[in-house]
Amino acid sequence: MKKLLTGNEAIALGAYEAGVHYAAAYPGTPSTEILENIAPYKEIIAEWAPNEKVAVESAVGACFAGARTLTAMKHVGLNVAADPFFSIGYTGVNGGMVLISADDPGLHSSQNEQDNRYFAKMAKVAMVEPSDSQEAKDMVKEALEISEKYDTMVMIRMTTRLCHSKSIVETGERIEVPIKSYKKDLQKNYIAPAIAKQLHVKVEKKLVELAKFSDETELNYIEWNDKKVGVISAGVAYQYAREVFGDTASYLKIGFTFPLPMEKIKKFAEEVDTLYVVEELEPFMEEQIKAAGINCIGKSKIPNTWELNPDIVGKSLLGTEKQTIDYDKTVTVGRPPTLCAGCPHRAFYYELSKRKNVMITGDIGCYTLGGAAPLNAMDTVICMGASVSMAHGAKKVFEKNNDGKRLVATIGDSTFFHSGMTSLLDVVYNKGNTITCILDNRITAMTGHQENPGTGYTLQGAETKIADIAKIVEALGIEHIRTVNPLDQADMKATLDWAFALNEPSVIITRYPCALKKYSKGDIEEFGKISGVCEVDHEKCIGCKMCISTGCPAIYFDKDIKKASINKAQCVGCELCMQVCPVNAISKVGE
Repeated sequence: MKKLLTGNEAIALGAYEAGVHYAAAYPGTPSTEILENIAPYKEIIAEWAPNEKVAVESAVGACFAGARTLTAMKHVGLNVAADPFFSIGYTGVNGGMVLISADDPGLHSSQNEQDNRYFAKMAKVAMVEPSDSQEAKDMVKEALEISEKYDTMVMIRMTTRLCHSKSIVETGERIEVPIKSYKKDLQKNYIAPAIAKQLHVKVEKKLVELAKFSDETELNYIEWNDKKVGVISAGVAYQYAREVFGDTASYLKIGFTFPLPMEKIKKFAEEVDTLYVVEELEPFMEEQIKAAGINCIGKSKIPNTWELNPDIVGKSLLGTEKQTIDYDKTVTVGRPPTLCAGCPHRAFYYELSKRKNVMITGDIGCYTLGGAAPLNAMDTVICMGASVSMAHGAKKVFEKNNDGKRLVATIGDSTFFHSGMTSLLDVVYNKGNTITCILDNRITAMTGHQENPGTGYTLQGAETKIADIAKIVEALGIEHIRTVNPLDQADMKATLDWAFALNEPSVIITRYPCALKKYSKGDIEEFGKISGVCEVDHEKCIGCKMCISTGCPAIYFDKDIKKASINKAQCVGCELCMQVCPVNAISKVGE
């Protein structure tokens, strides 16, 4: 049977068909849908972990226990998981294990566009790169077989375009692979320094075997056409090269990208007049090819920034540009990302933005948009969990410099579970004096509403214990804790006043569901059902734009009548605008 699948859906199907027993991940665009699509397969234990490091370690444990395992994450997630990732490069596996790294060329939803192919090289693990959904599915099975044959983890490198674009996939049946027996083996799995020294020697020998395999495998193949131009490419960049050159060039399509098939590359290079290396981001293949003494053209012409496409490849290598329809760009309206109408984070940041002499450290999540206009309530965003620890370090320096500036860290609930807890422990342990605001919208919202330890449900829908943020914070040593509904502006202001008046570390937990969340039974019991929308009385409205200053996308200003209006199709009745209006011109209707 044939199906139209995204790359992520194909990876999930590949995991099912390949007999995977256990899968773990932390949500992160563009990888999130992999575990979401694995979860319905009851033959596979599928779990959201609190962070990527835990996901990899859980998968390693399952692998050592004999299961075929899979773990997935976005590119920066592998930074978090680097510790176990590098270690398993030495130990190898029992059951086959694959790790999907979903890179994000173009920074569609990321803080950088690092090229994780270098991770495979550094960790000395094998790597494959699919170029369409069919290959994504097929390569899961092939990667697991390589993993078990050569005793190595295999990294499957995906990119955003491949993760989210669709192509035809030929489906198959699940192969039931028995779970291997567990055998205690200290010389393999117990990497004390003396053992790790010997394992490093074995890894280097393993890489020689994998290099030989790379030259022999059909994952790396040649398509002969005109030999004036030869193209070496991998991943989705191969599709771009094919679209640009068609049958006017020959191709060495590389699916097994570490170790590279250097002998095959040398023979291919000898047959063509001009050799191009087409790859996204860094010159990972080009560097190694040139180091082998092979002349090629790559990043001297093709940019190493942002996502490639056929137009960029064509312009870079052939100097050709496709004609496009010109238009008056001055009439187009910019549509930057913004917090949704009714987002509880907006109400929090609206009140926080009024504070003076304050540095606000932000984190990774929907609430990152609190730093954008018109709220402008954020100074920094670096990485998951950094808000709390950065605030601590900055406050220490301000104190040393006799600067009375206050430090406010803002972090989401899922991000707090991910890597904020240890940062808050640092604040307590090193006698910090920061205000940490944990924005609990009852779900992992930015990546599409995934469950987390605070929601009460697992990935596969089972009810579970709810991690109580207030109790966790208290257990970490914070003595001043308050929970507030951020949509109640009077209470929000009073709570911030309370925290700013303290001379000790405090935590504010803003607790209200994401405006787009499907309410659970517990949500309905705690917060009630959503009903009604807000409406502006134009007779009372004075056109002051106070409601516009909240940044709510449901509110717009009619320049003709100089009055504000509310789009009822967007409004969810959060009542923030009602509270900021100085003349009570906004009311709630339709409850």
